[in-house]
Amino acid sequence: MDLFSAKVAHADLDSFIGKVDEMIINPLILFLFALAVVFFLYGVLEFILNQTNEEKKTNGKQHMIWGIIGITIMMSVWVILGILLNTLGISKDEINPERGTVHLR
Repeated sequence: MDLFSAKVAHADLDSFIGKVDEMIINPLILFLFALAVVFFLYGVLEFILNQTNEEKKTNGKQHMIWGIIGITIMMSVWVILGILLNTLGISKDEINPERGTVHLR
């Protein structure tokens, strides 16, 4: 196996990983965040519309709490990653998954 084939295979793998991130992981994260917001709003509606039924009100409270927990976890990860990238001096333009490079300042 020559050196050129190894570079092409490596570039194809990096390109594949970049596409998986772009086409699958990012939409999945957005979907999960939207799902947490919908879950929270469903809990709010359940709580408001069932003022006379304590069991359904409690169920609505639980939906709101789990929705807030989901939103908080996703926002925390986003903030921690931002802080980590800023601390290391990495901007989004300096990360190139297709070439497999990260440029530090």
